[in-house]
Amino acid sequence: MNNKISLTLADAKIVAAAAEAEAGRNNWPVVIAIVDDGAHLISLLRLDNAQFGSIDVAIQKARAAIAFRRPTKVWEEHITDGRMRYLGLPGTLPIEGGLPIVVDSQFVGAVGVSGVRSHEDAQIAQAGLDALLGKT
Repeated sequence: MNNKISLTLADAKIVAAAAEAEAGRNNWPVVIAIVDDGAHLISLLRLDNAQFGSIDVAIQKARAAIAFRRPTKVWEEHITDGRMRYLGLPGTLPIEGGLPIVVDSQFVGAVGVSGVRSHEDAQIAQAGLDALLGKT
């Protein structure tokens, strides 16, 4: 029997609200994208004054995080370390700010944030995950 856990719209709203609150506390104009385990968009928030270029970047960060089941920071570190071959890996985005959502050891989706410095994007994404997983 399969006991698959799914990321619901209600879950995505929890992630989005907490991420939006973290961005708001810091006055960071960002885009927050949340995808399910198939990389399908569930939620997209473009905060006031966020650049429109961050829309696609946030979505791609989320998709890369779930596709490879790891934070996008991993790819950024590989490139920084000179392992340029990872640039040719389809679906990766070597910019911090995409985090997989893991519930009971199951990858159920991902959040991607874009608009400020990449470590700040990751801080916002982590705030969303923490709220969903009860770590706040």
